[in-house]
Amino acid sequence: MDLEGNVALITGGSMGIGTAISLNMAQNGADVALTYRRHEQEAMEVEEKIKGMGRKSKAYKVDVSEFEAAQKLVNDIIQEFGHLDILINNAGMNWDGVVWKMTEEQWDKVIDVDLKGTFNFIRAVAPLFREQKAGKIINITSINGLRGKFGQSNYSAAKAGTIGLTKTVAREMGKYNVNVNSVAPGMILTDMFKDLPEEIKQKAADETVFNRLGDPDDVAHIVSFLASDKSRHITGEVIKVDGGQYI
Repeated sequence: MDLEGNVALITGGSMGIGTAISLNMAQNGADVALTYRRHEQEAMEVEEKIKGMGRKSKAYKVDVSEFEAAQKLVNDIIQEFGHLDILINNAGMNWDGVVWKMTEEQWDKVIDVDLKGTFNFIRAVAPLFREQKAGKIINITSINGLRGKFGQSNYSAAKAGTIGLTKTVAREMGKYNVNVNSVAPGMILTDMFKDLPEEIKQKAADETVFNRLGDPDDVAHIVSFLASDKSRHITGEVIKVDGGQYI
């Protein structure tokens, strides 16, 4: 995929899938702005790796759940990079619990980060993409937003909401030549999931048709495709990257 000349913003770009997306975008020629909230050292390492590829990069500390922070960051990126062409909403969190034990704080925090955070950044770039009549928006959701997951009512609701948001914004932004899509991973072997008990990882692997879990690069390759001109006639879609786990 040729992303030369494009500037991409990846939220939550310092860890796991976000890191893989950030690096893959740079490998395909894009300059990369990425956000982090807690993992500053990791974010700086990603920034340096991208610069080592000869691309421009900058990591920004941002809480994606803050509406004004999203607006300010987009303005800062325009000043720093000159333009913005691609938004990838990857930042997210989970705080699991069965619904009869879930606290209001657990519900609100996950919805604020995973759903409101996605809206905040779409809202921040929409006027820009509308004016320039071009742009790509890719939202990272989850197969659990399609099927639900025991103990994840907040996370599944947020990811299902992201899918509805994707389809609506695709309708609204289509006439401005803006593509809006979602990618729904299954269980991906990030550093966070590598520490899970082996029986949980094996159960997820058994759900796939390949009897294996995905790698962050499996998601990153699809995101770079959706960010490229090769996907110009695809919008409003939810592309599962799950090895058949959903089926």
